Amino acid sequence: MIERARRGDADALGELLDRHRDRLRSAVGGLVGPSLRARIDPSDVVQEAFLRAGRDIASFEGGGEREFLAWLRRILANCLADQVKHHRRRARSCDRQESLDAMIRRPRGPAPRALMARGPSPSEGAARRERALLLAEAVERLPHDYREVYRLRTLHHLPFEDVAPRMGRSPGAVRMLWARALERLNAELEGRA
Repeated sequence: MIERARRGDADALGELLDRHRDRLRSAVGGLVGPSLRARIDPSDVVQEAFLRAGRDIASFEGGGEREFLAWLRRILANCLADQVKHHRRRARSCDRQESLDAMIRRPRGPAPRALMARGPSPSEGAARRERALLLAEAVERLPHDYREVYRLRTLHHLPFEDVAPRMGRSPGAVRMLWARALERLNAELEGRA
């Protein structure tokens, strides 16, 4: 199954990842300190690790399940470290923020100016419509499965667990398919910018 996943079989990769989901989620829960528990969701960290694993599976050099799990744990540790850094930076910046009420009371401050600002200019509206058209065209050029998972996840806001039966795939496979669809869209839109 590892070899099939390495060759790009999304179902095999999804099954491999699903086998380790609960173990990895528990690992994150045990590593996050009490000060960050309310802000770091273990499921989100595991999901990020799975996306990175899907992106990098071709570079996995191990051959067995134990090596695969060790590789996943290293990815998970990196994702968790990134989350911890992000939340600690955010906490520091929150300490320095001024309350909205205080900003509004300052007549020459940024809040009153923003509240009095007019809507977007006609050229901004035209640029926004053009970007939306480019995105719609790029979505239409996606392969059928990519287009379908994009539609269900992004436009209908369905969770992976609801998309999976509609597409006849596992939730892990749907996650990988969605990540690949987003990568393809980003690559195409960056090429047109």
